[in-house]
Amino acid sequence: MQAISGLDTEPLDDAVWDSFVAASPDGHLLQTSRWGALKARFGWRVERVALTEGDTIVAAAQILCRSLPFALTLAYVPMGPLADWDDEKAVRTLLTALRQAAYRRGAFCLKLEPSLLDDPALARQLEGHDFRASPHTVQPRCTLVVDLTPSLDEILARTKPKTRYNVRLARRKEVVVREGIEADLPCFYELMQLTGKRDGFPIYGKEYYEAIYHLFVPAGLARLFLASCRGEVLSGLIAFALERKAWYLYGASSNEHRDRMPNYLLQWEAIRWAKEKGCHTYDLWGIPDEDQDVLGREFPKRRDGLWGVYRFKRGFGGRLVRHLGAYDAVHPYPLYWLYNQACAFLQQRWGEAWHRRLKAG
Repeated sequence: MQAISGLDTEPLDDAVWDSFVAASPDGHLLQTSRWGALKARFGWRVERVALTEGDTIVAAAQILCRSLPFALTLAYVPMGPLADWDDEKAVRTLLTALRQAAYRRGAFCLKLEPSLLDDPALARQLEGHDFRASPHTVQPRCTLVVDLTPSLDEILARTKPKTRYNVRLARRKEVVVREGIEADLPCFYELMQLTGKRDGFPIYGKEYYEAIYHLFVPAGLARLFLASCRGEVLSGLIAFALERKAWYLYGASSNEHRDRMPNYLLQWEAIRWAKEKGCHTYDLWGIPDEDQDVLGREFPKRRDGLWGVYRFKRGFGGRLVRHLGAYDAVHPYPLYWLYNQACAFLQQRWGEAWHRRLKAG
């Protein structure tokens, strides 16, 4: 068993890397080579660390490094590492290699955010390797995941009655959904700007969404969907797919013709696309970090943060999933303390989406 890093050898082959990610039970879009390439275009340095047996990768993680103010560097593993967490030797070897790679990059903190379900045993395992639970996550910790293994009729039947009604209403009101092309990107970005301003959340620059399109759509890993009525575009979204999993990450809508319910039909067509691609799950990506009882009690009266989209997402019948959260390995501690104080200040000032606002500039 050998740990290899891009700092020591030639970069790991993209195709080999992505095959491992796609085949991993916890494999995630944010660990693919194309996601690394996306982030590399916008200020992140990317490194991959893999544990191999012969020519076979058995555990791995893609690290994103970002320079922060005061000459600090943060190393971040989004939705990783990917490993058999029952294999303690492999986990220990990989985590040691990740820490070494992060510190050679000058990072004061290595932040892991595994694509794992919340589990006290896994938390204790990470703590046993000198990682501490972080007070600040980057990705949403809770989400809703739609099961795509039944037939489309069954999937639709599992949605909330009001959601089914709105999907059908949109069709009756002449809403049509089509695949977007490169020429539609300016229109999609205008919708993103409008939505960000209306709902009070930060968005990336137009170059970011253009990069997403060029990296993922031609490769068949994503699709831009647009909903329109009589030639007027009303809403759009970008959905991603990797082997058996799909994700909805970016969506936007105009202020016009909202009574036609274009967002419902738009999301349903993205679900249909994911089902047709052979995906088993469709991740609606991000809801308030609360248990089922609190969600059910609070959603009718809350509109702040992720509550604003929860009412819409819950209608599609997904199961509640809570991830393990973020865990940090730190060196030295005083810099980490200052970092957490800064994060707490930004969260107080900007709310739940503070990290998105920071990344968006």
